Amino acid sequence: MEQDRQNEQLPQEKSHFFSTRFIRFLGGKNLLFLLIITLLAGCIIFIFDKISFIFQPFLVLLEVVILPGVLGVILYYLLRPFLRILMRWKVPRVWGILLIFLGLIGVITLLILLVVPFLKNQFTNLLHEFPIYFMSLIDSVISFINNSRINEYLATANIDYNLVLENITDDLTKTVKDTATNLASGVANGVTGVVTTLTGIVLSLVIVPFILFYLLWEGEKMPKFILRLFPPRMRAFVDDVMEDMDNQISSYIQGQILVSICIGIMVTIGFLIIKLPYALLLGTLAMVTSVVPYLGPVIAITPALIIAIVTSPFMVVKVGVVWTVVQLIEGKFISPQIMGKSLSIHPITIIFVLLTFGSLFGVPGVILGIPVYALIKVFVQHFYMLFKERYNKFQTNTADQYEDIQ
Repeated sequence: MEQDRQNEQLPQEKSHFFSTRFIRFLGGKNLLFLLIITLLAGCIIFIFDKISFIFQPFLVLLEVVILPGVLGVILYYLLRPFLRILMRWKVPRVWGILLIFLGLIGVITLLILLVVPFLKNQFTNLLHEFPIYFMSLIDSVISFINNSRINEYLATANIDYNLVLENITDDLTKTVKDTATNLASGVANGVTGVVTTLTGIVLSLVIVPFILFYLLWEGEKMPKFILRLFPPRMRAFVDDVMEDMDNQISSYIQGQILVSICIGIMVTIGFLIIKLPYALLLGTLAMVTSVVPYLGPVIAITPALIIAIVTSPFMVVKVGVVWTVVQLIEGKFISPQIMGKSLSIHPITIIFVLLTFGSLFGVPGVILGIPVYALIKVFVQHFYMLFKERYNKFQTNTADQYEDIQ
């Protein structure tokens, strides 16, 4: 009785819209806050879309800075381990940077003098001979169809495959000629645009050494400078985020470059062993395209297969064996040792990321899609953990409510 009287004396809470079961199930006032934030975000996006011309100078600045900035960052992460080794050997930072620059200039000079001319000759010869390879491939397909049962099925279906292949060849030849003509006329009509583009690329490449020098000189101090911009209570969290991002980018760039070099060397050696034409060029192509995971090897193997098919059927088998061995060694031994599980990204996710970024930003998006996704993933993971800690901090302990039921 006394308990009932006390309950009657307590002030009864007024029922309102947010106290209904359905609204409480959806989140109560949190739902209202979420709707307001979504509405404000939509208004901001709409307003920015209407005044996008204001940001045009910033977009131009970004386009000018993005190429040398990305190249500088990639070279910084590749050369930073060497600088740290030199500093461990008591070499001053300035002298270490100068030694690294001298070594880099020496490597580039050797490549230009020794490797590039040979690759240029092979590439030129391949361009001249590729139409012959392609026509030989068409003839091989026709011969295969004539000597198989497919010819009977095509005859039953009234399909003239000779006409189909002839139309495909004519269309391809016409497309190549039209492309060459349009390209020539475009170059002739837009010499100023071509010169401007080349000038921008040259200036970007000239700026790269200066960006690289200052990154090697001040790169270790940058996180401390960024931390000072945040309140003291947030600095530990921000420091963890930046350290994780740095590890992700460093592991990916260094690991992917090393893996690509190993693939290029193994493919070149394998193609030399089986005496496939243009082995060095195809190995270099495999090394360059392997920077893009999963999609790169598919691009690299295509010209090798075309050359092998035209050479001999047994050469196709040998190319397949070489490629299989290279992929097995890379997947089972090289990548686990060099890359480890630093990114922890599922292969399906990588493929979707590459396709999405490639559709949005083209070739640069394919190259930079994985590291950008890794940065976004680190950022989201840390903020999700911060949200969980904050939510658990203010979450009331509801275990006592179910003691009677248990």
